[in-house]
Amino acid sequence: MRIGILTISDRASRGEYADKGGPAIVEFLREALSCDWQPHALIIPDEQDQIEATLKALCDDEGCCLVVTTGGTGPAKRDVTPEATVAVCEKVLPGFGELMRSVSLKSVPTAILSRQTAGVRGSSLIVNLPGKPAAIRECLLAVLPAIPYCVDLIGGPYLTTNDAVVKAFRPKAS
Repeated sequence: MRIGILTISDRASRGEYADKGGPAIVEFLREALSCDWQPHALIIPDEQDQIEATLKALCDDEGCCLVVTTGGTGPAKRDVTPEATVAVCEKVLPGFGELMRSVSLKSVPTAILSRQTAGVRGSSLIVNLPGKPAAIRECLLAVLPAIPYCVDLIGGPYLTTNDAVVKAFRPKAS
């Protein structure tokens, strides 16, 4: 099972500073998921066409059931991750962004500037996260309970979680 980890940052892609967001996602998922999975991590600049092409490749060619992005969700001119995500998805799931902003607002008032979203491409779920490691963890703790069931519903593999960290929600069989 593969999970795409996509850091979107002009400066990190040029090597001007170390990517902290991608490693924070990997670290959290290694702690929170109890199933076997492999990360497929990439760093690219804030270029909408490149983000779209990379999301498509991670979903369609690399077979990632989940693609988690970090960066490019703010209001700056170069922040185009949500636009790229919406452009490649068949279905948009705005509740992910709504929940992440709600949780983040408890920590920082600028969370209202964040435009995270999520969507479905084929049997892959794409989730946009903010760029700061503390915010990444906070947001993943909020949305991860819904991710395994969402992946089930779109025909992806069966993800399991470490209940001591976060418990996946799946409805009881009727």
